Amino acid sequence: MDELDQQLLTKLRHNGRESLTTLAADLGVSRATVKARMERLEQNGTILGYTAVLKSDLVELPVRGVMLVEIEGHETDKVIRQMLGLPEIIAVHTTNGRWDLVVELGAATLAEFDVVLRRIRLIRGVTNSETNLLLSTPRSTKRAFRPLTGPD
Repeated sequence: MDELDQQLLTKLRHNGRESLTTLAADLGVSRATVKARMERLEQNGTILGYTAVLKSDLVELPVRGVMLVEIEGHETDKVIRQMLGLPEIIAVHTTNGRWDLVVELGAATLAEFDVVLRRIRLIRGVTNSETNLLLSTPRSTKRAFRPLTGPD
């Protein structure tokens, strides 16, 4: 993957529906080059698909945290399935070491956050947990989202 592929992917992350003509003009290459690059990136599995970003996806949850979870025995898959049914769960990661899972979660208020923590702790197989509130995010590696309309 070269610099042009990286620039193309960045543009597609910001607007996956951008026309080939506009992408080509922005990147300073031909429309055929952009089309060929996109097809190659799709075929080699770099681009897995395109999606819409909904307004509701961008709502910032004011209370966010990371929960470390210990699971009893072979209950991990069952616990994960139950957690993924909770709308407050942002992501679930398996890990090594003392904790079995790292769970990213968020809620509108501390009271709602407390409720979801309690619900997680009541899931059969969860034996222990530790939660840390996220106070601020000085740096994130996630790409910034730019709306389709409005100033850049």
